Amino acid sequence: MSDDKPKKPTLPPTGGTKKPTLPPGMGKKPTLPPAGGTKKPTLPPGMAKGSKPTLPPGPKSPGKPGALPVGGDGSSKATRADFSSDQDVRWCPGCGDYSILATVQRLMPELNVPRENVVFISGIGCSSRFPYYMNTYGMHSIHGRAPTIVTGLKSARPDLDVWMITGDGDSLSIGGNHIIHIMRRNVNVQIIMFNNQIYGLTKGQYSPTSEVGKVTKSTPFGSLDHPFNPIALVLGAEASFVARTMDRDPKHMKDMLQQAHDYRGTGFVEVYQNCNIFNDGAFFQFTEKETKNERAIFFEHQKPLVYAGGTKGLRLNGFRLESIDLENGNWGIDDCLVYDETSRDLAGIMSRVYWRPDLPQPFGVFYREDRPSYDDLLHKQVQAVIEKSGKGSLEKLLSEGDTWEVH
Repeated sequence: MSDDKPKKPTLPPTGGTKKPTLPPGMGKKPTLPPAGGTKKPTLPPGMAKGSKPTLPPGPKSPGKPGALPVGGDGSSKATRADFSSDQDVRWCPGCGDYSILATVQRLMPELNVPRENVVFISGIGCSSRFPYYMNTYGMHSIHGRAPTIVTGLKSARPDLDVWMITGDGDSLSIGGNHIIHIMRRNVNVQIIMFNNQIYGLTKGQYSPTSEVGKVTKSTPFGSLDHPFNPIALVLGAEASFVARTMDRDPKHMKDMLQQAHDYRGTGFVEVYQNCNIFNDGAFFQFTEKETKNERAIFFEHQKPLVYAGGTKGLRLNGFRLESIDLENGNWGIDDCLVYDETSRDLAGIMSRVYWRPDLPQPFGVFYREDRPSYDDLLHKQVQAVIEKSGKGSLEKLLSEGDTWEVH
């Protein structure tokens, strides 16, 4: 046995190297998917350091609370500043996360929910720093498990207004199993999924939504994985409210988040979010003014599908969507498909319009279903059992049946 110390492995050089050759059949540009030690957050107002928080009484009747908040200045109306913590926001300058944070902070006062009734729970990733920046209750949990914590909290405290913050990596990789189950259960919460098609926190590896051929630090010769389509995925998991928006359109984003909050059930909102460090420009064809008009369509319930300033529209040819020119005299607005957000079949068709060069990318509410929420059903079931059998006793439960004492 040699006494020589093992040599450290020689790592490949980090600079000045040529870009790796992509697999055969892939050009320089990646092929898009085919159709089909941070500080602790500031305590909420009225909580002295070291004191125990006084939680609101509960549980009350299930649902999203609506009592008027009290602003930090003692007024009867809260402001954005009241929902902004004193923590330094630690995202890269120019990150799309700033826009999402600002939009949520502006929305919160309009929801008329007291800060002590609001909870933000996240997993792991750049997006998951979000709870630190909200002056509410919150929890920075573990990778992919935010849906389980959210479900438990909402089941125990249906009176709280619970938001889940996640990213495409956090929710669709290690958290993939958990995200589909919160969707099918229809827990009465809001979920914001930041989708930047990359792992940003761990410095630029490909994610479950990265396109085929994506060259990253973990796929130096190009990704071979077919990516997830988040909207189609959650629809397949029986989601009851599904929407998509973008970081560079705060007005539309605010409207989508408001609708998700007003919905009684799981309000899922995917946000196209630019990572300007590791995946800059991933969504620019949909978000920038030079191309947005032709490459994005914003649809609404019971309105025809038109885009490009009303010069183009979408119609159904069998089960396939196709773009039509509304200025050449062959087609008119009456030929355009009128969108129905209550149709799961139509939502499925629209969800497959995903990185199609011949069709604009859809933004808006894909689907909305009137369905009882999990926490509503749970507490009705518990109440029915109590009415039939009484409240019961934990001590009696633990001491009944076969028991023994250990001395």
